[in-house]
Amino acid sequence: MKRNAAQLLVECLLNEGVTRVFAVPGEENLDLVEALRQSSIDLVITRHEQAAGFMAACHGRLTGKSGVCLSTLGPGATNLVTAAAYAQLGAMPMVMITGQKPIKTSKQGHFQILDVVNLMQPVTHYAKQIVSAETVASRVREAFRQAEEERPGAVHLELPEDIAREPAEGLFPIIASQTRRPVAENKAIARAVEAICAAKRPLLMCGAGANRKLTSKMLQKFIGKTGIPFFTTQMGKGVVGGASECWMGTAALSDGDYVHRLIDHSDCIINVGHDVVEKPPFFMHRDERTVIHVNFFTADVDPVYFPQLEVTGDIANAIWHFSELIEPQPHWDFSFATKVRKALFDDINSGRVLNDFPIHPRRLVHAVRDAMPDDGIVSLDNGLYKVWFARNYRAVRPNTLLLDNALATMGAGLPVAINAKLDSPERKVLAVCGDGGFMMNSQELETAVRLRLDLVVLVLRDNAYGMIRWKQAEMDLPDFGLEFGNPDFVRYAESYGAKGHAADSVSSLERLLAEALNSGGVHLIDCPIDYSDSKRFIFDELPQLSAQLSAGTRQR
Repeated sequence: MKRNAAQLLVECLLNEGVTRVFAVPGEENLDLVEALRQSSIDLVITRHEQAAGFMAACHGRLTGKSGVCLSTLGPGATNLVTAAAYAQLGAMPMVMITGQKPIKTSKQGHFQILDVVNLMQPVTHYAKQIVSAETVASRVREAFRQAEEERPGAVHLELPEDIAREPAEGLFPIIASQTRRPVAENKAIARAVEAICAAKRPLLMCGAGANRKLTSKMLQKFIGKTGIPFFTTQMGKGVVGGASECWMGTAALSDGDYVHRLIDHSDCIINVGHDVVEKPPFFMHRDERTVIHVNFFTADVDPVYFPQLEVTGDIANAIWHFSELIEPQPHWDFSFATKVRKALFDDINSGRVLNDFPIHPRRLVHAVRDAMPDDGIVSLDNGLYKVWFARNYRAVRPNTLLLDNALATMGAGLPVAINAKLDSPERKVLAVCGDGGFMMNSQELETAVRLRLDLVVLVLRDNAYGMIRWKQAEMDLPDFGLEFGNPDFVRYAESYGAKGHAADSVSSLERLLAEALNSGGVHLIDCPIDYSDSKRFIFDELPQLSAQLSAGTRQR
């Protein structure tokens, strides 16, 4: 059989270093599936296209190399849209390939045909239809280039059925050109260094854009040398590590937490890798403090973020320059930061005494942290528990707490955990999902069992959309429209061939986590959770306690 465009496309994927494709195939891409069968690429069949997209996006997040997912036309392609937005907003490199009816001759009219390319354009960097075998190599190379360059994200290629079968003799993949990111201009670095050295109470913030391996290494060096305290955004969590004595917490709440008092007290904030897709980690007010923007791109100015100085270029290189040029200054005063750190840790540790059941989310975080090794990966779905993990979980290493504070979609927790285990089979992986989010892609339990993964899924059950119910209560609205029923999760897990467990106390949860994480196979733990105290603590008690900490402290 002569080599066709589908086979050429697979050769292009191999040229880009692709080893795995997540897919729900259809009639229109069977030629591509056959080409994958003949290659060394592992084809992972999922039970829903959205899950395939989440898995591919997670691969991009963890490795910096594009994850790849495959679907058919029409409903298969539309099922990828949420995953595309997830990758695009979260800056995760991902390549989506969808099928399409023949474009030169078709005998089925408009059956299942949508303009998928235009549909994908608002949620991707690049969306193109491949219209001939001659354009396969250039389209694939450009797709991967745009997916992986800063700022990374989602791209889409559509391969029509007749184009996939076109002869491709004499056509070959395009080798990637060697490139290096532009670095910041020396004068911009010098101005930033001067401002940091002149400040009395500098503070460092690590955002989503700083969550890169080399940047993490440079930040650890800079913080270790200068002793400047730092905090993180939710998606920057773990960049340096909660084990550092300079860690001041995570900006997980909108305002009123201990870290926000430290922000108010600081006169210079070095904002590394801030990404406007996240909720603002702090609010700027004119003439209050100097904010230095360090990122690959210039700042997107909005009503709460308008930095005075910008260092634009490769982040790791800029932080390396800071490390070389900045020495600890005798006038720096981190005494208030020390008070904030102590108050924060006292508060976090107080959650250990909350042993009532159903479990309090603050106690839950301790149970999970105690069970997971430092390199263990926790994949969070979206719900009220995510706020507590973002605030209280001490991530010691980068990308060991995978959460989404960009699209913040439900349903990603389990698929992301599956990919994390595939990428790092030697590490412990735990998916933490609310009952609402879990049921949106719970069918992927079968995928995990079929792949013979060692994986633990913790389902937090409150029989409601808890985050929205919490917001409803905050708005003083009647409790309405947010409750639902659930299956017997233990039997549900067992029906897929997984092992099901039910926690009936805090101590039983701790025991089940330890046993499941150290046993083979897929385990699901059903754990009731009580969110009722969260509103009082977050909106009433915590702001009062943190205000007392800064009472009488001069702000500027």
